Parts: sequence; structure tokens; C-alpha cells
Amino acid sequence: MAYTTIDDPGLYFNTLTWTGNDADSRDITGVGFQPDWVWGKRRDDAAGHNLLDVVRGAGQDSELSTNSTGVEGSNGQDRFGFLSAFLSDGFRVEDGSEGSGDKAYWNQNNATYVAWNWKAGGSASSNSDGSITSSVSANQTAGFSIVSYTGTGSALTCGHGLGAVPEWIIVKDRDAAANWNTYHIANGNGNTSQLNLGNAPSSTSSWNSTTPTSSVFSLGAVSAVNTSSNDYIAYCFAEKQGYSKIGQYTGNNSSDGVFLYLGFKPAFIILKDITSTDPWIILDNKRSSFNVVNHRLFPQNSNADNTSDNVCDFVANGIKFRSSNDGQNGSRNYLYYAVAESPFVNSNKVPNNAR
Repeated sequence: MAYTTIDDPGLYFNTLTWTGNDADSRDITGVGFQPDWVWGKRRDDAAGHNLLDVVRGAGQDSELSTNSTGVEGSNGQDRFGFLSAFLSDGFRVEDGSEGSGDKAYWNQNNATYVAWNWKAGGSASSNSDGSITSSVSANQTAGFSIVSYTGTGSALTCGHGLGAVPEWIIVKDRDAAANWNTYHIANGNGNTSQLNLGNAPSSTSSWNSTTPTSSVFSLGAVSAVNTSSNDYIAYCFAEKQGYSKIGQYTGNNSSDGVFLYLGFKPAFIILKDITSTDPWIILDNKRSSFNVVNHRLFPQNSNADNTSDNVCDFVANGIKFRSSNDGQNGSRNYLYYAVAESPFVNSNKVPNNAR
């Protein structure tokens, strides 16, 4: 059987950091591709997360924030600068509408920022695999798709376009204040974790007690994911060898922490304690460009970069945890989604280098 892997993960995912310069209109470049999903955050001060994608479009009216239950474009971020366009190598940001201090969310002078960028499939296409028709931008190679659909208020199936089974799905109601419900393989099809909360997984019929298939995911008659006539956005992730890993691990509550084997040198990981109320944590290889990795951001709140804990090392084939902190390595179970900087061994059987 041929060895298959993604030799250059940077074609499909990249983290970008920059320092603001207060310009009224500025192109933020260096992503390496045209991003279809941009998740941005100011690092040095309290400021909301900003999520925009090619399916819903750029602009202040399309902003969603993981630290808010608010509807699309409702978080007041239009007063503080906004992402106005997706570019071939990044994105364009603009000033807001209220005056000299309005670039805080994307380009305040001397402020520091991060954006995590994914490549989906460009403009959306109609998908009729499910019981309803969805609009899908899918990258089957990288196992990532963006799905827009309209709820029915009754159980339904929705096409995701991946051609593989998604093991993590994030859903947000665009038209009503609602939690960010997530399906994750570690929780199973009868539970959900909310990206905007630190709660442990809760029992739900959001996924209609049905595991996703290679063509559709299922939704029950639950308002957060399926209110009649409301519009929703879903981000779907399938595991791909040498590029991404989705699963769970158990911590050991020691500074000589557990080793999480991924099969690649990581560029990004989001993880969550699934046994208590510790927050979701995002780590990446650009905010922490060398080991120990200690820059943490939290999807559920607007807090600045937290460097109070030496979390882990990113190594050639996974992650070695370096702290007993309950947030990532207590005597607890954790779910995660990780993306590669480079595969441990590429398709030519050449190993990568450690940091």
C-alpha cells in the first residue's frame, strides 16, 4: 500500500502574527494562500475573537465571535476596525466608524495580533447530499469544509462535502443569540461542548444521536443548531494523515507530562478538558516560535495572551506536556484538534526536523 501524507501542510493552514500600524486600510499578507476561514484575535489586550469566512463573506456585518453568543455582526466590532476582503496571500483590514481608536480589533498602532487561517474550497457550491440543501466550501485534501444551511426545526441531515467522516464540527446560529455547539468524536453523538463556555460536555440531541458519515452530519430539533428558518454556519474537520489529528488524551498531573503522539510536528492545537470547567486553549507555533510553548489564548473569553504556564514542547512527532496545570495535563481527559507544521515522515520517507 502506498504511503500517503500531506508533505506541505502550510498550503492549507497557517498562523500569521503582526503588529498594528494604525493605517486606515492595510493588507495583512504572508498566509501563503487565499484563506477561506480567518480566526483573528488581538494578543496584547482584551479584545474579542473575530471569525469570518468565504461562505458568509468579509465585512463588519459578517463577524462572529467565539466569546459571544451574539448574532452575526452584532458584537459592536464594526466600531473597532474590520476585515474587509480575502486576498490571494492574506486579507485586508479597515478602520471602523467611530474615530482614532477604532482599529483595535485588527490594526491598532503597536498592538500585536494573531490570525489562524484555513483553506477550504473557495466559493461555496450547492450540496444536496442531505435531507436539506446546504452551501459548502470543501477542501477534501485537508479535511476541512465550511457549511451554510437553514434550519427546519425538525430532525435533518446536512451535506458537508468532505468525502470523509468529520470528527469535529462547530455550529453557530447566525440569526439568534446561541451557544457555539460542537460535536467531537471524544464526546460522542449524544453530547456537546460549547466553544464559548468552559462547561463539561452536556447531554444533547443536537446531533440526533447519530454519528456523522462521509457525506452528511445529523441535527436534531434543537434551537442552537436547528431553529426553523434560521441561518447557520458549520465548520467541519476530518482527520488527515500527516496534516491533522482529532482525538483525546489523558493527562498525568505531572511536570513531566504525557506525550501526545500526532505523527507530525504541530503548528496549532486547540484542546479542552472534558471532565470539568477549565477553558478551551489554543496554542500555535508562531506566538511560541520555540520551546517551551507558553502562549495561550482562550476562545471563550477576550483575555490577552497568557504566558503564565510552560504548557508543552512541540516536537517532531507530537506534543510533550511540561506542566501539571489542570487546563491541559491534570488527571483528566482532554479532547483536541491539531494541525501540522510538517509531517513526521513525508511521502518520500524523509523525517522532519525537531524545533
